[in-house]
Amino acid sequence: MGISKSYIFIVLGIVAGALGGYLYWHYIGCVSGSCAITSIWYRSTAYGALMGGLAMSMFNPSKKGEKKND
Repeated sequence: MGISKSYIFIVLGIVAGALGGYLYWHYIGCVSGSCAITSIWYRSTAYGALMGGLAMSMFNPSKKGEKKND
């Protein structure tokens, strides 16, 4: 019982997005504190993780060759 290849891409996207979101907050961020997403580190990290997971789910290798048999 292991993780299938389709989930590996999504997990890698989540990790990369979370790292990117945190780095964005740390180096660029929002100085005034009025930004909804980038003013707090965990919001920026969570948003990056969500976007990374969604982006990598588009490149799901197991879905490319599948056909439905109706």
